[in-house]
Amino acid sequence: MRTIDAAAAVLAEANGPLHYGEITERILARGLWLSEGKTPEATVNARLAVDLRSQGTASRFVRVGRGRFALNLQRDQGSDRRTSSPTAVTGGGGRSSSASFTDAAEQILVESPDRRPLHYAAITEQALERGLIHTEGRTPSATMYSQILTDIRRRETRGESPRFVQHGRGMVGLAAWQPVEVAGLVEKKNREVRQALLERARSASATGFERLVGELLSAMGWDIEVTRASNDGGVDLRGTLVVGDTVRIRMAVQAKRWKANVQAPIVQQVRGSLGAHEQGLIVTTSDFSRGAREEALRPDAAPVGLMDGQQFAALLAKHQIGARIQPYELYALADDEDGEG
Repeated sequence: MRTIDAAAAVLAEANGPLHYGEITERILARGLWLSEGKTPEATVNARLAVDLRSQGTASRFVRVGRGRFALNLQRDQGSDRRTSSPTAVTGGGGRSSSASFTDAAEQILVESPDRRPLHYAAITEQALERGLIHTEGRTPSATMYSQILTDIRRRETRGESPRFVQHGRGMVGLAAWQPVEVAGLVEKKNREVRQALLERARSASATGFERLVGELLSAMGWDIEVTRASNDGGVDLRGTLVVGDTVRIRMAVQAKRWKANVQAPIVQQVRGSLGAHEQGLIVTTSDFSRGAREEALRPDAAPVGLMDGQQFAALLAKHQIGARIQPYELYALADDEDGEG
């Protein structure tokens, strides 16, 4: 496996960004790549840096700090379709639009007769044999696994129900196969609460929404200041986060209580109003256009984070703003060996 393919597979399994040293350790521990050099960490760092410089916003990676990398989720939203062929053969001999890697994986699993999880390599092999996907890449299995894991993480971040479930050692199944018991009922209730929180935010006044955004950011550890409306340059809030009593991160925030998607010019406006050493954040009750997401990730410009309505509602629930966590006692039978004296 190529170094960057191995790095993509490791980052897809991680819960967040990793330092290139940690990426290297996980690659070597899993045997995804064998290095004969004495400084494999430097090799991984260099390969990631070269990919970012050569690919720009089309790279699979983003740099989120000094030596720290993450998957480019905005790029991933369309990358699986870009690697698919224009057409795929259907069962009836006709032609239809090709499936993405994740759509193909879902179709393979749905048609599995015994509802057993499959290894991602087996899913990829069946998808290629049936013409559901086509790729010129040398490691389609790694691409498949990366896309599935990214799909799981993206849906979790947005507070949506997952399509896939990991079963360890590369085995993947469908979430729909899981029994609808306590966990399923809890998730259903949580989705309803998140949606209600989002609707409440959408119906708030502009000032009320700004106040709600500030309350959330404060709960997340930011020291928030509301800007003066007469001279805010489009910025509604400014915040400072102190990490380890030494590092200070400054952020300018614009709150958009909109129904329509936020477009690229808004991202440019926020970036233009940033002060020295500031980064930007746009929080909206709607979503962002593809152009806005690409503009926010432009590598030669100051970073601007994007928080859409689904992410906003999920964070409100997590930090118990407008919602509360209710604990319940759930009894389960002990295993036989647990009951032995």
